[in-house]
Amino acid sequence: MPIRNRIAELQDEITGWRRDFHENPELLFDVHRTAGIVADKLREFGCDEVVTGIGRTGVVGVIKGKSQTSGRTIGLRADMDALPINESTGLDYASKTPGLMHACGHDGHTAMLLGAAKYLAETRNFNGTVVVLFQPAEEGGGGGREMVEDGAMDRWSIDEVYGMHNMPGLPLGSFHIRSGALMAATDEFEIDVLGKGAHAAKPHEGIDPTVIASQIVLGLQTIASRFTDPMKQVVVSVCAFATDSMAFNVIPQKVTMKGTVRTLDSDVRDQAEKLVRQIVPGIAASFGATAEVDYQRGYPVTVNSAEHTEYAAQAARKVAGDVDTDTPPLMGAEDFSYMLNARPGAYIFMGNGDTAMVHHPSYNFDDAAIPSGVSWFAELVEQRLAD
Repeated sequence: MPIRNRIAELQDEITGWRRDFHENPELLFDVHRTAGIVADKLREFGCDEVVTGIGRTGVVGVIKGKSQTSGRTIGLRADMDALPINESTGLDYASKTPGLMHACGHDGHTAMLLGAAKYLAETRNFNGTVVVLFQPAEEGGGGGREMVEDGAMDRWSIDEVYGMHNMPGLPLGSFHIRSGALMAATDEFEIDVLGKGAHAAKPHEGIDPTVIASQIVLGLQTIASRFTDPMKQVVVSVCAFATDSMAFNVIPQKVTMKGTVRTLDSDVRDQAEKLVRQIVPGIAASFGATAEVDYQRGYPVTVNSAEHTEYAAQAARKVAGDVDTDTPPLMGAEDFSYMLNARPGAYIFMGNGDTAMVHHPSYNFDDAAIPSGVSWFAELVEQRLAD
């Protein structure tokens, strides 16, 4: 693997940053410590501009190349936030904050982009401008949307934007990408089924919302099995189911359910929402009950431009040799999608080796992957902004 000597020299330093971030996780937009360290380091590296508070707590660094004749600007993004999970790794640098941990590798993403920023600020072997984007609140807060709405793409005239995510189960330091839809849109729903309470011994005197809600759970599965083209993906999952009574002999008044819808196609996404809104009250009405649906759209589909997918793959080949350019799409979501909606670009996966899966309390980013990730960022810039 052709890692630049300077990047190899930086590995221990970058690992130290990563482990410090891991030990001090922060949630959603409350990434003040992390963002402060990122901003201080970008200034220390000699970035031409460092701006904080973009998208509430995001940080932006600007690095100008030796030449500016291309007039082009590339954005590179990393996420900074952790997850509300109790860590069980047993590491000597495990989270010091109960209930929070870097269970998705954002500590590694932030450290690698910082390493790339240091290298690029030192060498400036490119023609144009690089903007490094350190984003808060990827894990459900929509920090990518906030940064875009706060002008991150327009203020620095970013022409194209790229991001990376580690992926357990794939060979360490390998790269995997696809053109088109890579990760799903994620929507959420909450359903209240309103029946009529009764004594469990006299069910005929009530309208049982538990039975009705159970029928709704089954009915929602027909969105995938009977309403959607089997060549297209949709997931409808009811993940929480609660009655307003915990007694063993009471038919409750109300059942509340929560769930998610995942899609890779905008038409399927529209259809799924329409069907949830039709199926739920329809089934409830057939039993003499009522049902209310609160349906909220979340992150859009993460879509890689064909042209920029190839640019990302070319850089990955220079770093790792063979690259998987037809990796299967995932039904997980990623709010880098907002940046890709604002500018063309691509998102790539880098293998984290045989580790616990992301969002697991035993997960840990593998520091041995750092040189690959830093090299990919650097190679991408130097290829795209070559003289």
